[in-house]
Amino acid sequence: MHNYHFGRGRARWAPYLLLLPGFFFYVLIMLGPSLATAVYSFTDASGIQGSQLNWIGFENYREFLFMGQASIDNYGALWRTLVFSFFVTTIQFSLGLFLALLVNQRLIGVNIFRTIFFMPVILGAVIQGLIWSLFLYPLGGPLATMLAPFGIRSEFLGGQPSVAIAWVIFVQIWANLGVTMMIFIAGLQTIPNDLYESARIDGASGWQAFRHVTWPLLTPSVNTNLLLNIIGSLQAWQLFLVLIGYRNGTQVLGYLIFAQGFGQTSGSVTSAFRQGYAASASIVLFFIVLAIGLPVQYFLQQREKRVLG
Repeated sequence: MHNYHFGRGRARWAPYLLLLPGFFFYVLIMLGPSLATAVYSFTDASGIQGSQLNWIGFENYREFLFMGQASIDNYGALWRTLVFSFFVTTIQFSLGLFLALLVNQRLIGVNIFRTIFFMPVILGAVIQGLIWSLFLYPLGGPLATMLAPFGIRSEFLGGQPSVAIAWVIFVQIWANLGVTMMIFIAGLQTIPNDLYESARIDGASGWQAFRHVTWPLLTPSVNTNLLLNIIGSLQAWQLFLVLIGYRNGTQVLGYLIFAQGFGQTSGSVTSAFRQGYAASASIVLFFIVLAIGLPVQYFLQQREKRVLG
């Protein structure tokens, strides 16, 4: 019989007592609010102090998914969310891998470039958005000034919805590319140099070494980055708030939830707070993330078993 590391009697409770603080904060910060959101989604909660709270069942879900023009707009927001997630994930993943391969070389000053590429991550969404709002300001902003001599004029973030969303995609990638890059760098540094030397001795080209050595052994980093990019982009909304506001044709589900919950609409008109409705929308988004994330995770796990055994 194996010896129990924490002894006998009361000492057997030691690991559970050590886990209690972490479990308490998990319930307080994560699980508790999530359960409260699920409960509030069945009410007409407004979030206004003193207002009456009524149980209305699935009415919020019915309104969000099936009632009139609002539900059509919600499906439009869902489509934009999926398009946004697709472009952010594919471009950020590819660029992150390319930069990681680039700055993983043993070159002079490479650490400076790692810092430069990672720096936007530490700024926060508000600062990131304000920087690009000023840079893209169409009336005298730096980019507008640079393009003016060539006769090029654009509204940038204030132009057509598709153009505005394209700029948000660009800023989202710029803001989070450093995380993707660093995860890939961590994976690259776990690959033994002996494998590359053996590949060179066998006459493998750079592409062949990448295909048969680097790419398979980067599988854990690939899995992590894909899941983080997909889930993060599906839930993104802060940059939409800072960069373009609540405009028709530009809303994504995450921002729609915020706008409904805190009474923000287009222009100077402010709607009543509908936190019960926003809670139901957030539950819908949760299941969308789950429906996309679980199959992707399963596929990646199966691939990892095939590649790494």
